[in-house]
Amino acid sequence: MEYIKGGVTAAAGFEAAVCEANIKYKDRTDMAMVFSKEPCVCAGTFTSNVVKAACVMWDKEIVESGRPVHGVVINSGIANACTGKEGYDACEATARAFEAKLGVPYNTVAVASTGVIGMQLPVDKLTTGVGLMAEKLSDSIEAGTEASKAIMTTDTVNKEIAVTFEAGGKKITLGGMSKGSGMIHPNMCTMLGFLTTDLSIEKALLQEALKEVVTDTFNMISVDGDTSTNDTLLILSNGLAGNETIQEKNEDYAEFKNALFEVCRFLARKMASDGEGATKLFTAHVLNAKTKEDARVLARSVISSSLSKAAVYGCDANFGRFLCAMGYSGVNFDQTDVELYFESKAGELKVFEYGVPLAFDEDFATKILSEEEVIIRIDMHEGEEEATAWGCDLTYDYVKINADYRS
Repeated sequence: MEYIKGGVTAAAGFEAAVCEANIKYKDRTDMAMVFSKEPCVCAGTFTSNVVKAACVMWDKEIVESGRPVHGVVINSGIANACTGKEGYDACEATARAFEAKLGVPYNTVAVASTGVIGMQLPVDKLTTGVGLMAEKLSDSIEAGTEASKAIMTTDTVNKEIAVTFEAGGKKITLGGMSKGSGMIHPNMCTMLGFLTTDLSIEKALLQEALKEVVTDTFNMISVDGDTSTNDTLLILSNGLAGNETIQEKNEDYAEFKNALFEVCRFLARKMASDGEGATKLFTAHVLNAKTKEDARVLARSVISSSLSKAAVYGCDANFGRFLCAMGYSGVNFDQTDVELYFESKAGELKVFEYGVPLAFDEDFATKILSEEEVIIRIDMHEGEEEATAWGCDLTYDYVKINADYRS
């Protein structure tokens, strides 16, 4: 596998465009379109929140129907959540505008929204935006990058990646973009994300691979404990690489799944490090747990704890907060088996061993905790399973950003 420049337009046959639709934001792009003239196999995962945005319900129906998909239209600024029939009608109007401009059936067009909950979308601006973007579609790397910027809300940086790998003797490209900075918590999928590939693969296998990869990537990040109403991850596969269609879990499937994991992990880490107001990426790595699920639950509990996040922000070596978060996670373990370390580029420091705190250099601990990524490594000494979760520190700016989000 090789990392290359690009995002959603890196794979053959995919184009993108953006526009300033002025849906909520002024003087910036706020709509994006991704298009493949060749029909795509599509898989997706969605929010587990009972309150689902209209676009989530629209996309779930498309994915579950098994119909081919030709593209997706995304807007930022307004979430189209808690909007009733009018919100669902806005999804259809957007898709029909896509059909009118690009000649593909409206029910093969996905839609996605992000922004303020409880506001109706201005349909005229959406449909006008679709028309503008249809005229500007491009397969350039720059077009994909601009799309990754147009879907941002409180994000401070755009998030995109592309890789190549081999399957069936053919060079395959997989690219993607995501957005997410707040309302981030493990429970599928804490984001908007769009992946594109020229691989040829059977739909059921594509869906299975995506679901499994999400478990240890996007479902292992948290910023603030809130699971959004709009979480959507879609992958479109148009088969233009020319490989023999993957129909079983063979070596080609393994290569694809490995590439998919790397892409999703990269985007997940980017989202966690770009948490609202964040100054650090906060990572918890749990080793030698009894079960895989125990490891996941423990790691997520540590990076989700507000007190742990505050300690990381303050460079405070208060390891008791991490142990406390493990203790209320729901996992049963013996604290006298546990070892806990602080790690970063500045070095490594063991602070807790087999139920007993260790004497350590506070200044060195502060230096470790001052780096851009802080890792809490926890050895359970109870099995062979491990998991990693990613979060961020909790700062004053998080409150400021969310106190005036609608203004």
